[in-house]
Amino acid sequence: MLIDGVFSGGGLKGFALVGAYQVLEEKGYRFQRVAGTSAGAILASFIAAGYTAKEIEELLNELDVALLLDPRKTIIPLPIMKWLWLYWRLGLYQGKALEQWFLEKLSAKGIYTFGDLPPGSLKLIASDLTNGKMMVLPDDLPDYGVSVDSFPIARALRMSCGIPFFFEPVTMKVGSGDTIVVDGGVLSNFPMWLFDDANGKKERPVLGLKLSRQQEDMPGHVIKNGLDLFEALFSTMKNAHDEKYISRSHEKNIIFIPVDDYSATQFDLDEETKNELMEKGRIRTEQFLKTW
Repeated sequence: MLIDGVFSGGGLKGFALVGAYQVLEEKGYRFQRVAGTSAGAILASFIAAGYTAKEIEELLNELDVALLLDPRKTIIPLPIMKWLWLYWRLGLYQGKALEQWFLEKLSAKGIYTFGDLPPGSLKLIASDLTNGKMMVLPDDLPDYGVSVDSFPIARALRMSCGIPFFFEPVTMKVGSGDTIVVDGGVLSNFPMWLFDDANGKKERPVLGLKLSRQQEDMPGHVIKNGLDLFEALFSTMKNAHDEKYISRSHEKNIIFIPVDDYSATQFDLDEETKNELMEKGRIRTEQFLKTW
């Protein structure tokens, strides 16, 4: 059965999305168009490039995620330098290793730019902080004077996955100025609305995979200090837009995978935790498909 798919962000918790995709593939579902933010953008891009669920699992099993952390080298080996780089470069890690890994894996399937894919088959979300607006890639690239067909998907993924303060933002040269782009989750962590037409209609069934509980089951924020306040602000900011769209009618097309007990930036995940996350994705998808 041909469907469209939308996958939420969630950092390293995205291993659960792979488990869900395995079950969908086993049940005969095939994605015509895919979209996602951050971790969801990675799965969407690999699916669009032609990777099977088994191949994606093998890629992740081979990957040492800690190698994707690439701090800038300094001649002054002091711990404070890391925080100075955060101040001047706006992130603890460069993100180049992450983008290079995307490039290597996509090129293995002969996919380099959006021009290598059928038009409209892949859409990724990023956040333009300079102009204060959401970016849908590749749709919005012409607004920045950039060719859709020549833009590297690895770079678009790097933009969609650029967790603020964790990875350095991507800087796009636009005219005589710079545009700073970070993780799409800042503005839309679950773009379930992407495949609606002008009248809110859908071309084919759209299935969403969301790394969270349903809204009514989510606990409120406990705010006791400044860090709690920042986390609550960021969580509210990234979810408010999407929650406004998701109604009871949309929920019947969303697989909610509760992974709140796991960290999105735990780059030292062990094999046991990876397998736990994937199994959560498989179990929830099996349950969901019994009534979908």
